Amino acid sequence: MLSLKPTRLFVTLVTKIRPSQRGLSQEAATAGHSSHPNVDQREVETLGKLSEEWWTPSGPLKGLHSMNALRVPLIRDGLISTGLVPKEQMRTPQVLSGLNVLEVGCGGGILTEALARIRANVVGIDPGEKLIQVAREHAELDRKLAGKIRYEVETIEEHAQANVDRYDAVVASEVLEHVQDKVSFLEHCVMALKPGGSIFITTLDKTTASWLGGIVAAEYLLKLVPENTHDWEKFISPLDVQRILKTLNCETILVHGMAYEFWRNSWSWCKKTNINYALQAVKSVDE
Repeated sequence: MLSLKPTRLFVTLVTKIRPSQRGLSQEAATAGHSSHPNVDQREVETLGKLSEEWWTPSGPLKGLHSMNALRVPLIRDGLISTGLVPKEQMRTPQVLSGLNVLEVGCGGGILTEALARIRANVVGIDPGEKLIQVAREHAELDRKLAGKIRYEVETIEEHAQANVDRYDAVVASEVLEHVQDKVSFLEHCVMALKPGGSIFITTLDKTTASWLGGIVAAEYLLKLVPENTHDWEKFISPLDVQRILKTLNCETILVHGMAYEFWRNSWSWCKKTNINYALQAVKSVDE
């Protein structure tokens, strides 16, 4: 466990990155944003710098690679539980065959490819041109993925307008904690979702534990991700996500806590949601 003794190092870190200090001035915030209100250009550039190492399983994004051990079953089993997967497909390698999935903020395609490998038709969108280029190039290395993935440099706000009620599942994994206007973001995610389809989210709770674990430890002490990857002010609780989704005619049917053991790069499900958590909600068929 992380020691909370008031050492000089810890005091320095707390002074440097305490939540109340991580907000930016209006002038600075405006300078760092793109023309899309939910896209922070600084964050796009920070992730873009990792593009060459995106597909290195032991590299700086190893936690995302290992998270697939939870994310893929979450989505697969969630779609089975809501009746969208035919019985004859449930125990086959083609379990998601015929289903259309949108991954929002797909980055270099770590989760996108994993879903395509169980035969989902996946569209991956991301505002980062470098990351989409990496995703496209990596997908071309495997002929089995041909025709199963389409990548676009696009925001969800842009994509949803042209794809209303199109997808059986919309996935926003490790994205919501980077979004400023969560209501608008989730509204457009749901707009692209078919009635009866599911939205899957993994993100960080807004707690002291998530600040200590997701920022102080992960960014500054253990160097698991680059500094300034996260802004605690953008974290959100599972309850608040559920409340937003309820106003968008989506019923939350599952919330799981997620625990990361960094020393062996392994994720597991847990009861506590106070750091990382996953959520599934189903869009009502009667809007």
